[in-house]
Amino acid sequence: MIKYVLGRLLALIPVVLALIFVVFTILYFVPGDPTYIILGNEYTPESSAKVAAELGLNKPFFVQFFNYVVDLARGNFGTSYIYKIPVGDLLAARFPNTLKVVFTAMVFCVALGVPIGIYSATKPNSFFSNLTMIGGLLGVSFPIFFLGLLLILLFSVVLGWLPNGGMDAGFKSLILPAIALGTNYMANIMRITRSSMLESIRQDFIRTAKAKGVSSHDVIYKHALPNAIMPTITVIGMDIGFLLGGAVLTETVFSISGTGRMLVDSINQRDTPAVLSCLVVMALCVAISSLIVDLIYAYIDPRIKAQYKAGRVH
Repeated sequence: MIKYVLGRLLALIPVVLALIFVVFTILYFVPGDPTYIILGNEYTPESSAKVAAELGLNKPFFVQFFNYVVDLARGNFGTSYIYKIPVGDLLAARFPNTLKVVFTAMVFCVALGVPIGIYSATKPNSFFSNLTMIGGLLGVSFPIFFLGLLLILLFSVVLGWLPNGGMDAGFKSLILPAIALGTNYMANIMRITRSSMLESIRQDFIRTAKAKGVSSHDVIYKHALPNAIMPTITVIGMDIGFLLGGAVLTETVFSISGTGRMLVDSINQRDTPAVLSCLVVMALCVAISSLIVDLIYAYIDPRIKAQYKAGRVH
């Protein structure tokens, strides 16, 4: 197991390098002079040349790329062109806000999506099941920014129950962003759970368990659910990456000072170190979440754990 985990962590290195290379290349060849953004009203040809020499922007493309990778390996994310401070300090201040929003949205997704999907599968032709199917279709159809604006209009402007943005109100500040961000993925988790449970319930071993007199509760939660939960776990792991991407819109709509909003602002202002750092952090989060999902597989399914021990899982 440890050998597998170390192998997966080492496999992150070429993935992150490829991501950095693609983004670095795009930003490098985008028309415009980064020194003009850095200097603003103080821009002159002389000052531009001086700043370019200080930051190494006058060096060839591959030299700049190599220098950035070396600095990143040392834990140096560079200095923001716009904020004039280390990007690591910006991430330390903003990334916790993104984690709070994403974690709250994930709890919302799983806490509602999985139980609703299970109950809907146990009552496949009931009114509740049909209602959840309609709700699931509506949930995956709503864009994050549109749902966010509707929630602000209803719960902040009309009812005045919750803040319309920022992080100053503590947990209340997370409720609307989490709902806006998580509704789409909650509906997806619910649909996957429902379809997996329906397939599991129709298997022969479930009919055998019922014939032996096993209680309905045990049939569902001890026999059907463990065999149906694997696709749901896969979707949950994938949704972490989507939630991080959706946080870009959510943080913009709700004026949250997080990594997603920082990424948007940095792209608009061509702040290359900040853009690269945000994407690297997001890529690492997605890769680590994928690794955690694989380990959960092994915990749930002993067959997969045996493959890990035998070194046959790749």
